Amino acid sequence: MSRTFANFYIAVLVSSLAALLAVGCSGSGEATQEEDAEGPADQPNIVFVLTDDLDFTSAQQMPEIASLLVEEGTSFENAFVSHPICCPSRATILTGLYDHNHDVRSNRPPPGGFEKFLSEGHEENSIAVRLQEEGGYQTAFFGKYLNGYPADDLTHVPPGWDEWYGKLDEQKLYDYRINENGEVVSYGSETEDFFTDVLSRQATDFVGRAAPEDQPFFMYVAPTAPHGPATPAERHESAFTEQEETPRPPSFDEEDVSDKPSRVRNLERISDKEASNLDARYQKRLRSTLAVDEMVASLVQELEEAGELDNTFIFFTSDNGFEQGEHRIRGGKNQPYEESARVPFFVRGPGVPVGSKTEKLALNTDLAPTFANLAGVEFPADGRSLAPILRGEEPSV
Repeated sequence: MSRTFANFYIAVLVSSLAALLAVGCSGSGEATQEEDAEGPADQPNIVFVLTDDLDFTSAQQMPEIASLLVEEGTSFENAFVSHPICCPSRATILTGLYDHNHDVRSNRPPPGGFEKFLSEGHEENSIAVRLQEEGGYQTAFFGKYLNGYPADDLTHVPPGWDEWYGKLDEQKLYDYRINENGEVVSYGSETEDFFTDVLSRQATDFVGRAAPEDQPFFMYVAPTAPHGPATPAERHESAFTEQEETPRPPSFDEEDVSDKPSRVRNLERISDKEASNLDARYQKRLRSTLAVDEMVASLVQELEEAGELDNTFIFFTSDNGFEQGEHRIRGGKNQPYEESARVPFFVRGPGVPVGSKTEKLALNTDLAPTFANLAGVEFPADGRSLAPILRGEEPSV
């Protein structure tokens, strides 16, 4: 199966599921905004945490996320992305559109990447612009934006963001730069320069400054973990040493692949050495995610101390899943399989059922319209607001 066909297969499959299971979401976009939107006086804060390549199973291993988000909110057990690779998924999150509508189809130009997103005019029409201009929100971005950012302009700050802390050196967690509100700031290789910790300090600092203002805020926090090289913080280098192995679902090192495309049929079985390497990488990915876990705890604590926790929705998810030996695929994403497209998705906030799980289908196309709906503004998108589910209601068709 070619990569192009695989992407098409995913888009068609997920689009069909979305149509069939629309009962899991709200009705038409316009009606939803009128019926479900809160009035301006009731606008909540919105904190959106987007991890990088975090698979569904690994997310369950994080203690703070489990206690502060899963146990205090709702878990979406059937959350997927329409195209499981970084830039197209992030473009969908910002626009609420499928690939064939935003036309960012890969991580690099000409068909994808930051430059494609920019040339298509999406920065002027992102959810951040809508929340800032029509919702009156303070907006702030922290971390990884789009692959290939910032192209030729290191000081580029996209419209819609009151504060901007965009990472410039992609996956490096030491010796990197950040565009901090139009000024390039360099970080080194000291312990305190570890990127996820810097990101956490910047995000919690914003909460402390924004909370006293008589204005709701929207935060988009995007760590690079556990994307390779999956560098852990020094304090976590010996964590998960007792972790036995990469998850071994029935699809792991699949014995019979006769029903699979030729590319998978031609893959050899996973050797013992390869399985050991997969286990080592799995442990490393878990270690690198622990700093994100601590960041979530810091954000919750800062929100609570600022008196804003009860008026804040916290969304936690990933841009895609990750293959770890399933269907004999040693690693990566961008595959027409659940392990690539399924993502963890947890939400806590005012009115969200505590400690609950929902089987309703959720897609990354639904995020932007959900944020807009909660903020009381309209935002045309391919997705639908998840607000009724977050209120524990049975959505109308």
